[in-house]
Formats: sequence, structure tokens, C-alpha cells
Amino acid sequence: MKIITIYFAFINLLSGFIFAYDKNADIRGRRRIPERTLHLLEVLGGVFANLLLMYSLRHKNRKFSYWVWTWLVIIGWLSNVYIFLFVVN
Repeated sequence: MKIITIYFAFINLLSGFIFAYDKNADIRGRRRIPERTLHLLEVLGGVFANLLLMYSLRHKNRKFSYWVWTWLVIIGWLSNVYIFLFVVN
């Protein structure tokens, strides 16, 4: 269980850092992180940091296509956590 906690901490920190970098790149007119990469990090477990930052940084929260995919990923993660904690055990 400890390795899972470390993994989620790492992937959320990494995902959050890259998401914040993309916001900064957007402001400064620099090269951006592809949305596909941001969504991949979400699928790998970084969706919780991205969702928090999406609203606190006000980045990508108005882009409907990004918003929908992010919420689908979080619903999938929460469903898996529920199944793992309550159905499997």
C-alpha cells in the first residue's frame, strides 16, 4: 500500500508541475504542452492535481473538450477506487 501512495504522490506532483508549466507557457506565448500529454498524465493518476489546478489556476476550465475528458477520467478513477476498496475486499 505504501508504494501506491508514493506513486500517486509522485504522479500528481509531476502532473501538477507540468499543468502549471503549461499555464505559464500560455501566458508567456511559449511552446505549450500537448493536451494529449496532459490527459495521459491524468489517466496515469495525476487527474486529482490537474482538476484542482484547472480551477485554482483557471487554466483549461473553459475549454469544453478538455473539461469533458478530464471529468471522464476522474469518474473512471473514482469508480476504480470504489471497486477496489468496497467490491473486491
